[in-house]
Amino acid sequence: MTKINEVVQLLDRFAPPNYSEDYDNVGLLVGDRNANIKSVLITLDITEEIINEAIKTNVNLIVAHHPIIFRALKKLTGANEVERVVMSAIKNDIAIYAGHTNFDNIEGGVNSKICEKLNLQNCKNLDPKAGNLQKLVVFIPETHLEKFRNAIFLAGAGHIGNYDRTSYNIDGIGTFRGNEDSKPFIGKKGEMSFEREIRFETIFPTHLQGAVISAVLNNHPYEEVAYDIYPLKNKYQKIGTGMIGTLPKAISETEFLKLVKKTFGIKCIKHTNIKNKKIKKIAVCGGSCSFMINKAIAKNADAFITADIKYHEFFDVENKLFLLDIGHYESEQYTKDIFYKILTEKFSTFAVNLSKINTNPINYYC
Repeated sequence: MTKINEVVQLLDRFAPPNYSEDYDNVGLLVGDRNANIKSVLITLDITEEIINEAIKTNVNLIVAHHPIIFRALKKLTGANEVERVVMSAIKNDIAIYAGHTNFDNIEGGVNSKICEKLNLQNCKNLDPKAGNLQKLVVFIPETHLEKFRNAIFLAGAGHIGNYDRTSYNIDGIGTFRGNEDSKPFIGKKGEMSFEREIRFETIFPTHLQGAVISAVLNNHPYEEVAYDIYPLKNKYQKIGTGMIGTLPKAISETEFLKLVKKTFGIKCIKHTNIKNKKIKKIAVCGGSCSFMINKAIAKNADAFITADIKYHEFFDVENKLFLLDIGHYESEQYTKDIFYKILTEKFSTFAVNLSKINTNPINYYC
């Protein structure tokens, strides 16, 4: 039997929780990590209808994009839907996992899926984030460098853009003297040693620090390993808000509207004035991302797709790009496909089901 924690670990590896925004609440929100999984239900939101669907289909793990517990719960009295959902989940032994802004910010996540659906090419993060990279520096005998280096790369270090196994190596002399309790790999205890060593440097994502340090300690021959870890301010191109890419060929604004409407099954699209300009370079950001409008303009996007744009923000664009508000639910609806693919490719011991309930709270009369 598969434990709930195995699913949690898999999803957290794909989109590490530390990649979420500070205000967010992601991961396992309700439930016992050690419980066996009966089946999984995937949804964008968690409502009382979703809980009832889970109960009827014998589901004991719900994987959702939006966290049901977003703010601190001070009481559980059933006074509102959030409290009722949590109480019902606990009563029926249903665990709840949320993958929210960490899945927004990760390459291969929500915005990558939007780009995929629109057939955009040469996609990159619209606003890569800083503070998610660290540098490792280790001093190691040249005789053990190759095996050591391979172990560090295997732990996930050394990736820069389209390149992997990147490092810098400097030849030098290390000194040390072991006391009477030491067991030196090279030299003799009580005597000063001068040994030729390599200063090995590489970078790694912050969330892999534990794995990288374990690889260092388990593959270094010295009794005491000298290593440094430095935080970097460099932007990590694989983590960020929104994405930007290009259509295979430029199309008119009207053609673009038709493409977006068909792709996302949208009844109505709010947009800025049609100026008879060609559309090719597209910025996207699922959910409420009007704060990224200026970033899209700065990246010379012809159009920007997002949701929850305020009235005055349509003025602020000043015709610098074609701005589309396609709806919050509509922009994130394919997030369910991401969860489904991750789980079904890894596990075959339980059923993974997409919810049949449309949780979009907004209705349209067009």
